[in-house]
Amino acid sequence: MSTSTLARRVRPAAAALAAAAALTSCGDLHAPGTTPGASSRPSGSSSPSVSGASPYVEPGAGDGAPHYNENNAYRRAGEMTPAHAADAEREAARIRPVLKRLWEQRKWDPETVRAALLRLGYEEERVAQDGKRLGGTLTVTGLPSHWEGDGPVTPEGSRVALRVHDDACVTAFLQQSNFAVSTNGPYPETGCFQPPYGH
Repeated sequence: MSTSTLARRVRPAAAALAAAAALTSCGDLHAPGTTPGASSRPSGSSSPSVSGASPYVEPGAGDGAPHYNENNAYRRAGEMTPAHAADAEREAARIRPVLKRLWEQRKWDPETVRAALLRLGYEEERVAQDGKRLGGTLTVTGLPSHWEGDGPVTPEGSRVALRVHDDACVTAFLQQSNFAVSTNGPYPETGCFQPPYGH
């Protein structure tokens, strides 16, 4: 191919690329005769409010995603009445020293934790196949599995739920690194325990 033929083919392509670059420079299109960055809004007109927030974000949305509250309603604990919240705090105060002692003794398996809490006078919660509660208030299970590397891992430890009232719970966990006791209202689908993500 001759040099002149190659030049005839390259020039239109180069011109098209140059035009595209001019139109998309810095992401702005400018009218002829205006300075980049200058406002082309007529004087006297108000500029829109620029808060950086999306108009589609719900108030109180955790990560700012649209429908955050709707999508995460299953992870929101119910409200406790003030009197029931106080009862839950009293039970948490009874449970905390027992769990602290077990943690210091490095005993965090569900069987040991359950036995120690039953000695406080609690009764193990019983639930029918259809999910109906049949009695008792205490649930002690192993810690839930989580994904790590190539598969699920179940850490050593226990989690505890004590249903103080229909609207009030004490929840706790023990594991090698730490333990914690807190109070919360029940979750819509999982009772006292907070459900995992990825519902």
